Amino acid sequence: MTRTTEHLYLDKQHPTLWKAMSALGLQVQGAAEEAGIGSGLLELLNVRISQINGCAYCLDLHVRKASEAGETAQRLAVLPAWRDTALFTDRERAALALVESITELPDQQSREREEAFARECLSAEEYSAVSWLAVTMNAFNRVSITSHHPVRRNRP
Repeated sequence: MTRTTEHLYLDKQHPTLWKAMSALGLQVQGAAEEAGIGSGLLELLNVRISQINGCAYCLDLHVRKASEAGETAQRLAVLPAWRDTALFTDRERAALALVESITELPDQQSREREEAFARECLSAEEYSAVSWLAVTMNAFNRVSITSHHPVRRNRP
C-alpha cells in the first residue's frame, strides 16, 4: 500500500477527539441507564443502528455485548425484521422505530409517525436517551467505517 491508500484510523490520528467522543458515549450510556434503559436494550439498539449503517466493527462489538447482557441469539438473528415478529415488547419496538428513524432520516411524515409512536411508549427521559444513543452510535459507526477498523477473528 502506498501512503495515500493506507487506512487512516481517525481515532489514532486525533486521539483527543476520540477521547471526547468516547466520553460522550459513556455519558449517553449513563443517561440511558438513568432513564431505565437496560444494557440489553441499549446493546440491541446499538446492533440495529450498526446493521443499518453496515458497520462490521461495531456489529462485532455490540452483538457480543448484547449477548453478554442476556440478549438471545434468536432475537439478534431476527432483529432486521423486528417489525415482523412478536419477540419484542411495545417499548422495545418504540425504541427500535426511533433509532431507525434517526439513522435513516426518512421523509417528514414517516419521521413524525415513528416519533409519535415512540412518545406513546417511552417517557420523555427514555425518548431523549434513546435519541442521544442513536446520534452517538451513528457517529461511532461513521468513525469505524471511515477508518476501516478491522474485525479480528475470534480465537478458539
